[in-house]
Amino acid sequence: MRYAVYYSAARTEPLAELGNTWLGRDPFTNTPLTQPKIDGISAAELWQYTETPRRYGFHGTFKPPFELAEGVTEDMVCEQVRSFAARTRPFQLDGIAPNRLGAFLALTPTAPSEGLNDLASRAIRELDTLRAPLSDADIARRRQSGLTPEQDAYMLQWGYPYIFEFFRFHLTLTGKINDKTVMPALQAAAEHHFAPVLNKPVTINQIALYVEEERGGPFRVAETFRFEGASQ
Repeated sequence: MRYAVYYSAARTEPLAELGNTWLGRDPFTNTPLTQPKIDGISAAELWQYTETPRRYGFHGTFKPPFELAEGVTEDMVCEQVRSFAARTRPFQLDGIAPNRLGAFLALTPTAPSEGLNDLASRAIRELDTLRAPLSDADIARRRQSGLTPEQDAYMLQWGYPYIFEFFRFHLTLTGKINDKTVMPALQAAAEHHFAPVLNKPVTINQIALYVEEERGGPFRVAETFRFEGASQ
């Protein structure tokens, strides 16, 4: 089993409902959902383009997937994540919008956010006692993506290369799209589908513990934790 600490809007909030529908799965119940229709892209093609993020569930990463350290139980994980959330203040993003990140599509903040960067850095550092060291196979797999020396060092120390100055918060909408002619249609469809929540303030007021029962299986939401830190 692996665990991850992600941002997830409350299940009944429009952002979560729209994100889950786009990906075609509700990670709270692990049930399939009907995806939106997109002109020029078949239902089968959209299902394929969203296959990778659908397995992970609609989310934004703070603590990437990890196996538990020796002696750590799921109850201990929940208690530590709950304590982390209790020390965290809610904050707002100016807005989000669909953008291309390399070869995939994601919702990204419309303006830089110190709150997001601080939250992500804290999650990496303060929750690291829960994590088992990476296996040799995981290290080799990560190195296939051509890491910089700094990213490689982060991977070895913290279990993931794209953290701290390399962190970029995003809510993934597709896997890698090799056909560049498809991306404009997907981005236009995402702008239409997510229109009710785009370019509007987004409150970051909770995190969720996601669980992968076995490698390659779907991640499900095990529990959500509201931020309880006092506002400044």
